[in-house]
Amino acid sequence: MQDFCHFVDQLDTTTSTNKRVRYLADYFDGAKEDDKIMAIALLSGKRPKREVTTRQLREWAAQQAGIPLWLFEESYHIVGDLAETISLLLPPGNKPSNTALSEWMIKLKQLSSLGEEEKKAFIEDAWASLDKSGRFVFNKLITGGFRIGISQKLMVKALSIHTGLKENELAHRLMGDWNPFDCSFDDLIYGRDESINHSRPYPFYLAHPLEEQPEELGSPSDWSAEFKWDGIRCQLIVRGGQVFLWSRGEELITDSYPDLHRLVKTIPDGTVIDGELVAWMKGKPMHFYELQKRLNRKTISKKLIKEIPVSIIAYDLLEWQNKDIREIDFINRRAILKEICKGGNENKLIFSEEISWSHWEELEELRINARNYHSEGIMLKKKNSVYKSGRKRGEWWKWKSDPLLVDGVLLYAMRGKGRRTNLFTDYTFGAWDGDKLVPFAKAYSGLTDDEFRSISSFVRRNTVERHGPVHAVEPRLVFEIAFDGIAHSSRHKSGVALRFPRMKRWRKDKPANEAVQLEDLHRLLEKLS
Repeated sequence: MQDFCHFVDQLDTTTSTNKRVRYLADYFDGAKEDDKIMAIALLSGKRPKREVTTRQLREWAAQQAGIPLWLFEESYHIVGDLAETISLLLPPGNKPSNTALSEWMIKLKQLSSLGEEEKKAFIEDAWASLDKSGRFVFNKLITGGFRIGISQKLMVKALSIHTGLKENELAHRLMGDWNPFDCSFDDLIYGRDESINHSRPYPFYLAHPLEEQPEELGSPSDWSAEFKWDGIRCQLIVRGGQVFLWSRGEELITDSYPDLHRLVKTIPDGTVIDGELVAWMKGKPMHFYELQKRLNRKTISKKLIKEIPVSIIAYDLLEWQNKDIREIDFINRRAILKEICKGGNENKLIFSEEISWSHWEELEELRINARNYHSEGIMLKKKNSVYKSGRKRGEWWKWKSDPLLVDGVLLYAMRGKGRRTNLFTDYTFGAWDGDKLVPFAKAYSGLTDDEFRSISSFVRRNTVERHGPVHAVEPRLVFEIAFDGIAHSSRHKSGVALRFPRMKRWRKDKPANEAVQLEDLHRLLEKLS
């Protein structure tokens, strides 16, 4: 644990990417096998489940520090990070420990079987056995917020230095349903566990937003275009007579979509398809809001499957006949994929057809009107491109439709998190329903720090009610809200739900009574349905 904490401390001494990679490679060089796989898990986002609430941690830390809870809370607002606040306020430890990182991880996993008093005793004992740096890391692990400025990409670079393996190969090995408590470093990195290999997806290739004029990309004949669909990016894997479905966030979601399991009968074994999981009915995609009703459910009823059937729109082919074909040209991968999609799959696997076009102006017109095709824009891919890992510029671009815009009135505000914990940055906006305002959207991004500071000052001066951390304010400020789609919602008082709402600008030129009417939102919904 001390070596791992030393590595975390080193990260704060530099902003150099190369030095950070070198520090991590040095840590791997000196760490034991059990600690290495735990470090990889943490840096890959496989963090321990949070077994203690932040309320409990704040109360216990205040007791240990010998200060009232209100003073701890004020300190927390100033520092902006709970783990750091606790590590700063606690008295020096008096039980030095040499417990390894892997041992701490095992103990944290075992917390689920303990009662509250036992959990409290364990955490207080841990605080007493660690120095300030160790407490900071330990607190991050407890809260499930372990993020230290090392991305998956940088970790792969460090592992490549440590092992001598290629980065592409390592990125693939780190994907999939592996558990640091059930497999060894050797099994993970050198591929000795066949159960992991069967279900393992490939790293996703991500497109950059197209910001320049499309004409700058060169001849249209070099590019393939298809519609961009609004669903969940996924990989469908058929290996060993089984179907595996992975989300882009590296979640294995197979069990949530039993209606896709039949694809094992129509897709040849040793096939991996990159695509978009969408709710699909009567030959067109349903709104993303409908798909959300099926997310993260432990049980899927026949009624839900019937009401919200799902399909996969197939974009690309990554593995064919048990061979990695990512290095083959895009158009050749797609030719094989098109034949696979012709199999009797009962409309569960839909080939993403190429758009027929010859001029950039023609494609621009399609992009502008993409919502008429139930799409959110255009994907552009170089015909001779290979399938890469991560977000790379130059060969894959997403060219989204312009966002929809409405003006909303600020109704409620909450403090932000992290460096913005002293500012009110999380807002709820209202639309006019007659002479009253009804909440219709929440947003927390799109403004500058100076604007957030000005609005925070307004919130403090104009709060009319408080509901816990929520401040209700005088309805005077108007903001232009950008969003990508709108859907019916029975869960919201407004009756609508916006897709990716964010603040485009503060409308200082507009009085509150000129903000959007609720009936206008419903008319927009009907128009786009």
